[in-house]
Formats: sequence, structure tokens, C-alpha cells
Amino acid sequence: MDYSSLKRFLLLATGTFLLLLFAHFSFHLPSNPPFSRSSPFLFHSPSVNTAKPASRNHETDIASHPLDPLTIQEINIARSILLSYSPFSSSPSSLTIHSLSLDEPDKPVVRSWKPGNTLPARKAVAVTRYKDKPYVLSIDLSTKEVVQLPVPDSGYPTMTIEDMMSAPWAPFSDKAFNATITARGVRMSDVACLPISLGWYGQTEEGRRLIKIQCYSAEGTANFYMRPIEGLTVLLDMDTKEVVEITDKGNGIPIPSSTNTDYRYAVTKNNRAAWLKAPNPISLEQPSGPSFTVSEGHQVKWAGWDFHIKADARAGIIISGLGIIDPETGTRREVMYKGFVSELFVPYMDPTNAWYFKTYMDAGEYGFGLQAMPLVPLNDCPRNAYYLDGVFVTADGKPYVRENMICLFEKYSGDIAWRHSECPITDMEIKEARPKVTLVARMSASVANYDYIVDWEFQTDGLIRMKVALSGILMVKGTSYTHTKDVPSGEDMYGTLLSENVIGVIHDHFITFRLDMDVDGPANSFARVKLTRQATASGESPRTSFLKATCHVAATEKEAQVKLALYKPEEFHVYNTEKTTRVGNPTGYKVVSTGTAASMLDPNDPPQLRGAFTNNQIWITPYNKSEEWAGGLFVYQSKGEDTLSVWADRNRPIENKDIVLWYTLGFHHVPCQEDFPIMPTVSSSFDLKPVNFFEKNPVLWLPPNQEKDLPVCTATATA
Repeated sequence: MDYSSLKRFLLLATGTFLLLLFAHFSFHLPSNPPFSRSSPFLFHSPSVNTAKPASRNHETDIASHPLDPLTIQEINIARSILLSYSPFSSSPSSLTIHSLSLDEPDKPVVRSWKPGNTLPARKAVAVTRYKDKPYVLSIDLSTKEVVQLPVPDSGYPTMTIEDMMSAPWAPFSDKAFNATITARGVRMSDVACLPISLGWYGQTEEGRRLIKIQCYSAEGTANFYMRPIEGLTVLLDMDTKEVVEITDKGNGIPIPSSTNTDYRYAVTKNNRAAWLKAPNPISLEQPSGPSFTVSEGHQVKWAGWDFHIKADARAGIIISGLGIIDPETGTRREVMYKGFVSELFVPYMDPTNAWYFKTYMDAGEYGFGLQAMPLVPLNDCPRNAYYLDGVFVTADGKPYVRENMICLFEKYSGDIAWRHSECPITDMEIKEARPKVTLVARMSASVANYDYIVDWEFQTDGLIRMKVALSGILMVKGTSYTHTKDVPSGEDMYGTLLSENVIGVIHDHFITFRLDMDVDGPANSFARVKLTRQATASGESPRTSFLKATCHVAATEKEAQVKLALYKPEEFHVYNTEKTTRVGNPTGYKVVSTGTAASMLDPNDPPQLRGAFTNNQIWITPYNKSEEWAGGLFVYQSKGEDTLSVWADRNRPIENKDIVLWYTLGFHHVPCQEDFPIMPTVSSSFDLKPVNFFEKNPVLWLPPNQEKDLPVCTATATA
């Protein structure tokens, strides 16, 4: 493939910043992506972008908290140690670094540390492969000691940036692939390909890292996802870039038209009907500035809350050391030690040859944080947002910066924190209301076609809301049908006909959060508070029934596994066994579920064996530092032997222990025409709500808004 073709493709795949397409995802290079002009497949490590304000120059960052991410200086030290470590030192070019991040100190060490104290030993944990053999290593950055850690029995580490960038181009060097593309009537210069993780379906796929490549026509639109070259699948060896097999079962399926598929405002702004008027711009103004502070780069304080926040290549956002000031006593109380997205499981519901393997693990296979895009000011985040960067590494261990990966902002959308007005019959002139202002920490991961927005929202009443929103573009299937009347009776399309020759395939999204709760300290228990209907005794009351709450404390992991059921209502409490309120209730937090979805796949279906962490919506496990990733440390081509489901099957004791709450938020997505050519955002959430944690309503102290406190704005134009 010549360089002019590559250049044309890249121009199609970029907007204001460069997007590189890979797997189910595309990847945005953080700064000045330097391609080799001699080879379109070679990736060089990005240099750190220093053309920014001094406060954003990460070259001089120094860790000030035990959980601060590795700095650029520390990454360079760790890389140097790795390259001189035997056996890597004998052939450094054979070493691939899949991840390099902070090896966090043990939890008791972090909990006992106070600001001003000397930091615990700074260590890095590296997941590497050397001559196809995996290594997991802990590196002491001061002593340079390297300790080998256990390696999973199956699977491979998260793909590197280089894996995801080079795989789409590898088939272009294969004559048979080029001939197949030409035979389908697509110009080579218009071909856009995505490498797609293939899961695990048997021993024939073992022994080497494989990936599947599928392609699209980018002719006439930036939205090439709507123009699949249906049925064409390339099986590729990810390490050798050898094309193992080409399958083309799409002959006769036309490539959908590019008409009306572009979603960019520059293209669509002139197509708006004359009778539609766009809403006027809107913004939250803060005349006194934001109420939150960020110190030492990662420590956040707001309205009694304080926590540590950082970017992570696999999880995206990590919230740690979360606590809140009790308004009654002025003391700081612990709520959660650490929380993050542990895994995302996205199975598509089409069992045919070109689709059955599309069962993505977005965090463990691709890196959820690696897919995080720079947030767009005024659109992704409001005017007074504060932005945080991430510092990650490439396959050769060199650091680079992902700018504006996380934003922090205060949100007010007209909601009410609390209110009460007395009715006229009391003759009391009471009209009390308080505005609900919240603090949001946000990231957005653009995973090729799909965009995930993850919010951590903190309320003044002690509630924490975890919200996931989905947008972006559907992964669609080409078809010969142009109207539903063309579909033979009884034929399963595995989705919805969205446009001529385009099917939106049914699929699920499951997002599993790992929440290490420390409610008033690490000794917690988990209670299931069941609501059951009770019958009144004969003659006792004009009523015949009432609801009764019965509390059952889970003693072991299996007793704490929860499948939500509408007609079997329960509350789920994590509470401290040693601290009570003044009237004797144990202090706690409860899980409040909203709309969610459960996996309906056969438990023995290969994708569900790997994604068995979605078998329940709630799991409770005893704290174990090594049990962080619900799908296992190595997810790529794993068999599912190292998952949350496997750990919890040990049925360990959890009562009055340091416990971890796992919660899975789910979406069933049956596509509809409104999802074409780009999807409106749909979202769901769940809450961690105080339950007997405070002595009374903790937001009584909130002041009402006064006219004098707010700016008076005059519109520049009237409607």
C-alpha cells in the first residue's frame, strides 16, 4: 500500500485530532503522533508535549501521595531498570511493555500515611512479554530490586498501542486480501480496517496472539462504520503480522450508501429544516468561581468531600481515599478506599461467522483509559471545569501524556436538594428550598464506534452516583435488504433494519465497578434487607397486608451474590459493625439500583464463561489486593479461569471483614432508526447512599440562593 493511500485514509479518520483505528476501538494519540514516513506501520513513542502552561508540564512532576500515579521521571527509571534486568538485557528489542503503572503500597500503609510524612517506597508494576513469554514484575524504584509476580494460566496482557495501530494495516501486504477487496468493488485507498478481539473458542486459537480484521469503505463519508464490507474477516497473527486465514462470506451483499451518514456539524448544519430552531447556548456561571479545590495534582476537596483522583490506562478514572466531613462533629469519616471501572463486557447477539466472536472486554483487552479522548471544553465539560491529564507508556516503555482526560466541575441543572412549603391551612408562611449542586468527575472513552461517558457524582447529602452514558456510532451489519417487506418470514436478522442495506445488531453492555468500601473503617459487613408482604391477623385491622423489612447478614461470598428482581425487593447495605448512631443503628451505605440489565446468555456459552462476572449484579468479596480486574489480569484470549466468578466460588467469609463491593450496570440495546447514523446518548446509574451514616439530614446547613449572590445577565439578542 503506497504512502498516498495511507495519507488519504488518515485524513478521513481524523477530525480536530488524529484518530487511529484499531480493534473494536480507535485510539487518539496524545501528542504529536510521529509516524515514520518510510513505513506506514511503524509507530514511534510520542514525545511529551511541553508546549503548554507550566502547570501542565509533567516533566517535573513529583509524587506527593502514596497513590499518585507514576511520574514521567519514575517511568523512565522503571524503564531503565527493566532494560537492564536479566534476561531482558540480552535483547532489549525483544521486550514488549504492555503496561507500567504504580505498584500501590499495601492498604494498611496507605491508610496510616498522613500528609507531611515520608512517602512509602515507590514501586512500579510492569506487565511485559519477552520473546513471547509473559512476565509480571514489581520494581522498587529506589533499590532497583525486581520481583517476579504470578502470571495467569491463560490469556495475554492488554494490547499495546502498537498492536492496535499496526494490526489494521497488516493485511494490506497480503495479495489475497487486496484481491478480495478489489473484487468487492472498493478502492484500496478507501479501505478502513479495524482489528477486533476474538475471545476464546477452543484450542485451535491457542499458542499465539490472534486478532480478526474487518473492513469498511470510507468513500464519501467520515462515518465509514455505516459502510461495512460485510462478511470479510481476516484472521491475523498479531506478533508476526501474518495473515492466517481470509474468510469472505459477503459476496452479493452490497456496501451501504454513504448518503446521510455523515454526522459532523460542518456537514449537517445546512441540512436542518427551516422550521427547527436550535436552543440558545446555555452555561453555568459561577461569579465567585468553583467551590472545589485540587491540590498536589490529585487531591480534591469540595463541600465536605475529599478524595484522591488519578487517570489509569486500564480503568480510566480511579477514586481513592474517599471521605466526608460529618456536619455534626466536624470530623472526617471514611466511606470508600478505592473505586473504579473494573471491566466492560460487550457481547453482540449475532452467531454468524463474521459476528459470533464480537464479545469485547473493553478494559482488559484494549484498556479503557487508553481509549479516553481529550474532553471538549464547553461541550463535554462546562466552562469552569478543571482538567487532569494521564501519563501512560508505549510498548518500549517511554512515557507520553494524554491531555484533558478527566474533568472536574460543579453541576446545577435546576434540581432541588430539599424543600418544604407549608400549606395554607397551617397559617405558617414557610417556603424553604435548596438548590442541588453536585461535583462531577468525568471521562469519555471513544472506543472506535462507541463512546462511553463515565461520571462520578458527589452530592452534599453524602450520596455518590456512578453514571454511565452511551453514545457514538453503532457497529452495523451489511445486508441485501432495503425494506422490511424484503425480509423472508421467519428469517432472523439479529437486529433492526436501520437504513437501506444496514442492520443494527442487538447487543449488550455491562460495566462492572469495583468498590472497596471502608464505611467508618475497613471492618464492614453486608446485609440484605428483604421486603416481604405480611398478612394481618383476622380482625386486627381493616388492612389485610403490609410490608416487613427483614435483615440478613451475609456470612460468606455466596450469600452475598445478588440477582436483582423487581418483585423480590431488597436493600443492600454495607455497614460498620463497630460504630452506631446515638439510637443504636449501625452506620452504613446502601446500593440503590436504577434501570439495569442482566446477562441472558447461556452460562456455558464461551463468551459468558469469560464474562461470568456479569452473572450477578452484586458480589461481595474479601479484600485482596490482587483481585482487581473482574475479567482477570490477562483477558485477551483468556478462558475465564481468573475472574470474579472464580474467586467468589471459594465462598470465603465476609462478615466483619475488609470487603469489596462489585456492581454491574447493564444495558440491552435493540437498535432503532433514531440510532442512525449516530446515537443520542442513553444513560443509567446506581447510587451509594448513606443509611444511618449521619445522625440527621446532613444538608440542613445548605444556604438558599439569593438574588444578590447571582449575576444578572442580559441576552445579546432576543428570540
